[in-house]
Amino acid sequence: MLATEGEDEMNRLNVTLVVEEDLLLEARALAARRHTSVNEMVRQFLQRVVSQESRRLVALDRIQHLLDRPPVHLGRPRPTRDELHER
Repeated sequence: MLATEGEDEMNRLNVTLVVEEDLLLEARALAARRHTSVNEMVRQFLQRVVSQESRRLVALDRIQHLLDRPPVHLGRPRPTRDELHER
């Protein structure tokens, strides 16, 4: 669904970040070179992080049954604690 003009702004919230002064100065310089803003760079970063995590969780959900019960067994069963400590 596409947002109408002004609607996108209404859905945004302000966030206060605390960063080191030198990091902010470098980020502002980088943003200027990229013809964007620090705000937009942070927004894009957060979108990437959230998207990557979402994809990771979907992939994990798809393979969880394999992790819970592997379809193959490699080698012999592990010895029990008692078997390891028999004298």
